[in-house]
Amino acid sequence: MKRDVETTVRRMSALLTAGALALLAGCQGHGGDGRAAGFATGQGAAASMTVAPADGSTDVSPTVPLEISVTDGELAGVTVVDGAGTPVAGTVADSPDDPATDVWTPDTPLAYGTSYTLTATAEGADEQPAEASTTFTTLTPTTLGAPSIGPLDGTTVGVGMPIRVYFDQPVTDRAAVESHLEVTSSAPTDGVWSWLSDTEVHFRPSTYWPAHTDVTLHADLYGVDLGDGVWGEEDRAVSFSIGDRHVSVADAATHTLEVHDGDQVVQTYPMSAGSDANPTRNGPHVVTESHRDITMDSSTFGLAVDAPGGYRTDVEYAVRISNNGEFVHAAPWSVAQQGRANVSHGCINLSTERAAWFFDFSRPGDVVEVRNSVGPQLSAADGDVHDWAIPWEQWRAGSALK
Repeated sequence: MKRDVETTVRRMSALLTAGALALLAGCQGHGGDGRAAGFATGQGAAASMTVAPADGSTDVSPTVPLEISVTDGELAGVTVVDGAGTPVAGTVADSPDDPATDVWTPDTPLAYGTSYTLTATAEGADEQPAEASTTFTTLTPTTLGAPSIGPLDGTTVGVGMPIRVYFDQPVTDRAAVESHLEVTSSAPTDGVWSWLSDTEVHFRPSTYWPAHTDVTLHADLYGVDLGDGVWGEEDRAVSFSIGDRHVSVADAATHTLEVHDGDQVVQTYPMSAGSDANPTRNGPHVVTESHRDITMDSSTFGLAVDAPGGYRTDVEYAVRISNNGEFVHAAPWSVAQQGRANVSHGCINLSTERAAWFFDFSRPGDVVEVRNSVGPQLSAADGDVHDWAIPWEQWRAGSALK
């Protein structure tokens, strides 16, 4: 009987010792840090990552978004180096197209024809790091195309001055270019781009610009495919202001030049327009430049100086209104005909005193509307700025973005 009791006591002691050891192990948990096993490190999901462009990509546009997507984790860092290992500075932000994706943007644009490596790190719910990288090479253009822009930055122009962008190489992907030309203005307008040729696109509203409007063009063309191996060379930004509304009316039938400053008629001058043999073009002309003194030579438009009707004359107070040789200028030799007959070679003739006043009044972008001439309508044959002679619907049809 005594042996049976002792045996039972020993068995109970062993069970109690084993239970105590099990309890001690459970309280210590994994790693002995005192946490319960159910809250131990390493129990969450591991992070997974994707990056773009894909590793090994070539002919990548230097403006393509560098994208990082993280699943089951948080992005911890992004580094970019060029082929020589030199770090490239940049910032990370949410993608505007997909909030679940981050986009790395360089502080200065990536270069053409250069290798880059992007490395991204993340931390998953398991508190373990994850890493993904991609090495890619940007494209090498066959040719670079650079835009020239008018008006010039910081200038003040008249209400008729369109924005003009010229390219030194033909543009075959007009829509791509046009989509990267952004115009903003302090007075909203309905302006539209219209292509006048493969190397020239203009922007204007349906009617003249509102006076005293501030306008900015962002031509973000670096990294844009212009077509046929031509890529944009640079981004450019130009800001200019619209001044007072100067719209003059030159009526060839009444032989008068009516000058408007805003809504007010400030001068009504007798004038002489182009003769029947050399008529002034009808339609809205835009002032492009002024010359205090200039030599006018008929040979510049194909008529020899010594041919019938040819001339070479020194002229004062000349305000150019088209590239076909039309000016508003002083013509003391035709004062007797001014207000009575049209005798010029296509220009608007004024007396010297009146021409001097108009010269001081005018600025590039001012408008001179010619009416009732026997001549044809102003057109592309007459040079750069015939924009307002193009009907609005025809102008809109010249856009590559329908």
